[in-house]
Amino acid sequence: MRWTWLKTFMPRGLYGRAALILIVPIVTVQLVVSVVFLQRHFEDVTLQLTSALGLDLQLVEQELQETDLATALRLANRLDLDVSLADPPDWAAVQTERRRWYDLSGLVVVRTLHSMLPDVTWVDLAENERAVILGLDAGGRSLRIEAARRRVSASNPHQLFVIMFFTGILMTAVAFIFLRNQLRPIRRLARAAEAFGKGRVVPYKPSGALEVRAAGRAFLDMRARIERQIEQRTMMLSGVSHDLRTPLTRMKLGLSMLDDPTEAEDLLRDVSEMESLLDTFLAFARSEALDDPEQLDVLDLARSVVEDVRRMGGTVEMVLPDEAPSVALRGGAVRRAVSNLLTNALRYGSRARLTVTVLDRALRFTVEDDGPGIAPEDRARAVRPFARLDESRNQNRGGGVGLGLAIANDIARGHGGTMRLSESEDLGGLRVDLVLAR
Repeated sequence: MRWTWLKTFMPRGLYGRAALILIVPIVTVQLVVSVVFLQRHFEDVTLQLTSALGLDLQLVEQELQETDLATALRLANRLDLDVSLADPPDWAAVQTERRRWYDLSGLVVVRTLHSMLPDVTWVDLAENERAVILGLDAGGRSLRIEAARRRVSASNPHQLFVIMFFTGILMTAVAFIFLRNQLRPIRRLARAAEAFGKGRVVPYKPSGALEVRAAGRAFLDMRARIERQIEQRTMMLSGVSHDLRTPLTRMKLGLSMLDDPTEAEDLLRDVSEMESLLDTFLAFARSEALDDPEQLDVLDLARSVVEDVRRMGGTVEMVLPDEAPSVALRGGAVRRAVSNLLTNALRYGSRARLTVTVLDRALRFTVEDDGPGIAPEDRARAVRPFARLDESRNQNRGGGVGLGLAIANDIARGHGGTMRLSESEDLGGLRVDLVLAR
């Protein structure tokens, strides 16, 4: 798109864009009105008034050339002109005009006087803002002529711009206050949705315009349905797990009472695998439960998980920052996710490494191993529940059921984060980055 480059200069926040929508039209209208008014009103009016003064000055100049000075002075007095004999000021030797920088109508005054009276030697509009003072060489005499400024331009032309400027500021402030009250419910809805995406439930009450209230009510209904589904799913799977444990226990008891234990060895192994499958499946279902977050010390959590994994046997290295802030996390879920990643790393490799990195708005747990890794084309499938990969990472190498990465991925999404799979440049195996928003 040809206008894509414009997006880099646009504000990204809602308040910034709202302010831009308010300010740009007001400034544009003021500029257009100012330019049009200046060109079509001030310039035209100033030209007409200055031309009238020029005609009076031509009459005085003609009278000086045809009669004496006294007669010309009496005529000038009747025309409301102050005429006197005077030498040009010092600055008139190097320039023909003097005016203040903001006196835009003075440009028209000077230009018109010079065009109508070639004998005008200098024009001074800066000495007295309420007067036009000029020098005229007529009949061999240097005359100083002074006329009221109101005769050549409208009085107080800056008042229009001052009124427009302050009115624009006032109306922009009023509009921004009104718009802020309209944007506040949207921001509250965004915060509630963001918190729910991170696994936190914050109080929210729909407010604002009708459309915002409708969106708020739809969000509350959606949140309630999701919470109800998660609760029902967890309760259902807990009940299924409990109901299945009873016949499995009876089967184990019956198999253990057989006279020949070797006949029941394979069946006992199948029953134990079914119990492990039930436990893992229940853990996967519970990983989506929206527990209340709590402030946790990230370094203590990482050390605790590593110690638990080491006690089960395995070599785990830790790379921790010197200090880390307390972060609101669902401690049990994060502990389960990191533990699953470390367990998987030791199941398919001999060494594992846990690295904790504190980012600006996120927290990253990186788990690396020296195992065979996962091919890039299989990484998307590896995070699906019960996914089976190639022979190098199957259940024959540790009894996995394909839920470790799926549980960690769901926990990451429950914290408003993500999980990425890649190759470890140092150890050569799989690298898993568990990123949690904070």
